[in-house]
Amino acid sequence: MSEENIVLPAQPFNTATGQIDLTTLESAWLVLYFYPKDSTSGCTTQAVGFSCILDQFKQLDAEVIGVSRDSVKTHQNFIAKQGLTIDLISDKDETLCQHFDVIKEKNMYGKKVMGIERSTFIFHQGKLVKSYRKVKAAGHAEQILDDLKALQHTQS
Repeated sequence: MSEENIVLPAQPFNTATGQIDLTTLESAWLVLYFYPKDSTSGCTTQAVGFSCILDQFKQLDAEVIGVSRDSVKTHQNFIAKQGLTIDLISDKDETLCQHFDVIKEKNMYGKKVMGIERSTFIFHQGKLVKSYRKVKAAGHAEQILDDLKALQHTQS
């Protein structure tokens, strides 16, 4: 599936706070980001980055949701430990990861493993408007916020 044909799947997913169907969110904009693992340095940097400026995303009528293969319990612990304000989807069966094609071969300490490639997708009213692959965690939330503002400016 090419990037521009990616649509949000209409089904419930388990999050740290309950269940969510991405197609029924009330916000006009959705920032959906995929990350490898809770409580690792890069993933913590990224999640804390989004949480620190979540109010600015909300002012732009945007929802920010993270996705990894970690369990709901692991997500809850990560949120509590880091004081995160974003919600996290538990994608243990890799439904969303496969849908967005973010499972890639990685080299971990010389060994080939399959893992989540850090990726972010911005949707406007359910339509994909921008995607980012091979994302670097530091400064990413700010970059997405700036890009979201620019996208909204071109939409008006």
